[in-house]
Amino acid sequence: MNTNHADMKKTACVVLGVTGSIAAYKAADLVSTLIKRGIDVRTILTASGAQFITPLTLKTLSRAPVALEQFAHSSSTDVEHIELAKQADVLLIAPATANFIGKAANGIADDLLLSTFLAVTSPILIAPAMNSKMLTNPVVQRNISVLRGRGCEFIEPEEGLLACGDIGRGRLAPIEMIVRSVMNVLSLKQDLLGKRILVTAGPTREAIDPVRFISNRSSGKMGFAIAKAAAKRGARVTLIAGPVHLETPTGVERINIVSCEQMRNAVEAEFNNSDALIMAAAPADYKVEAVSNQKLKKQNSSFSMTMLPTTDILKSLACCKKHQVIMGFAAETEFLEQNAKAKLLNKNLDFIAANDVSAKNTGFEVDTNQVTLFDKAGNATKSGLMNKKELANWLLNFLLDELNK
Repeated sequence: MNTNHADMKKTACVVLGVTGSIAAYKAADLVSTLIKRGIDVRTILTASGAQFITPLTLKTLSRAPVALEQFAHSSSTDVEHIELAKQADVLLIAPATANFIGKAANGIADDLLLSTFLAVTSPILIAPAMNSKMLTNPVVQRNISVLRGRGCEFIEPEEGLLACGDIGRGRLAPIEMIVRSVMNVLSLKQDLLGKRILVTAGPTREAIDPVRFISNRSSGKMGFAIAKAAAKRGARVTLIAGPVHLETPTGVERINIVSCEQMRNAVEAEFNNSDALIMAAAPADYKVEAVSNQKLKKQNSSFSMTMLPTTDILKSLACCKKHQVIMGFAAETEFLEQNAKAKLLNKNLDFIAANDVSAKNTGFEVDTNQVTLFDKAGNATKSGLMNKKELANWLLNFLLDELNK
């Protein structure tokens, strides 16, 4: 990522909240690294956080006063939590305890940091740090889900030796990872503002009988990551989602479907009003000719079903395409380039992102992916392995170039 630190120094401010975790001592390194990147840091230290690191340490490193108490006497007439919220280009909570996450999820504002959290309108990054048993507690996970649903982005903790002596997931994410997340948010531009992006995600289900169906391993993670990234970059996003258990990204309109036919109808209804279609879903290729109205009983002998091809959604849109830019996906296990190029031409696409789903850490059900992107001019560009959030923005950069032609 090419970031102009000199320009960022004039405008970028990170308000850092430090809560009562043993990992609070790492805030010193975090503040120092951000300052070296040319970012202004304003620190809010909770009473519990002050048990692990001193205000003087953070003040010295940030070269700015450290905010401590909700009702501290100050010579300023400003309301402190409102003023801090206004200054923030990013609100970063690192480390974030289970206590902070629980209170934030439930709208409690009994200290300066929580009050600032409720007042801020900038992006919010949360880096949890706690014992692995606390992290996996259903209540904590519910609170994390609530905050994610409200647009907060979590920087996942890593696995390792914990302060209590246990080994598990719960260590504060590496400082370089936290800083990279901050820099990514600060460099994000509203370059898709005014564009209408249609995204599909997840599998479809084709019924056999009332309790059985044909489907595939698609988790929907790639499509949801694309929808989220496009919305953050200013696009008006409609997400057509198959049956997956993922939260709707903030600012995204979601249409739930089950079958390939339902997905086709939803895509066709939205396509004409869209500037781009990104078909990240994995609709079924076949459906049962005669779906049973009753549950089929197990038999001691083999039986067969007649399968019919489903409608090729992308190919069916080729005749309707006007100004739209279309990006498809190709999940392959062999002859990746040959198969992807054939689909690109056969379906009249602008781009096709092909990935080898038999390779480790790519494709279905994982948080990382790597693709080769082929365009209609015959160019092929490899992404390298990255998390799906990063890959989403990588793909959107190509889409943006095409939209701007």
